[in-house]
Amino acid sequence: MALEISPVKKGEKVRFKNPGKRFYDAIGGEEGMRKLMYNFYDKIYESDIAHFFPQDEEEFQKVKEKNSKFFIQICGGPKIYEDEAKGMNLNEYMIRIHDDFSINEKARIEWLGTMREALDEVKDVDEEIKKEFWDYLDQFSKLTVNSFSDGSEYYASYTQAQEEKSAN
Repeated sequence: MALEISPVKKGEKVRFKNPGKRFYDAIGGEEGMRKLMYNFYDKIYESDIAHFFPQDEEEFQKVKEKNSKFFIQICGGPKIYEDEAKGMNLNEYMIRIHDDFSINEKARIEWLGTMREALDEVKDVDEEIKKEFWDYLDQFSKLTVNSFSDGSEYYASYTQAQEEKSAN
């Protein structure tokens, strides 16, 4: 099953569904999510977008842990990211965090391509379940792109996101 990357259109309404708990359970709960995320961020550290992340190893470890907590919670695991989000919807909070970075489509594609590599290394999860997680990443990541090839900037508002309730 191909994990495709769809294009971003500035200002478009983005429809996405939070990953179902099926992915969280299939990957092995908290431990499995951390393993996936740490592998992913180790790959990011060697990617063309490493400059977006702290170069100090201790600080980078904090980023890996913090972002792992986000993905654990967004995938239906325990609510361990609540303090970070300061009461905001997790997806809305994540959009605002990315406002501090100049993210273009090329950086998004690098991020998604690196995640695809990490997901490809997960062998014991059904492809359909991986695809549900991927669909969230592909669609939601569009809301973090804020710099465009025409030189313009555009910061997505959460109201452009249409979050659909997960059936899982």
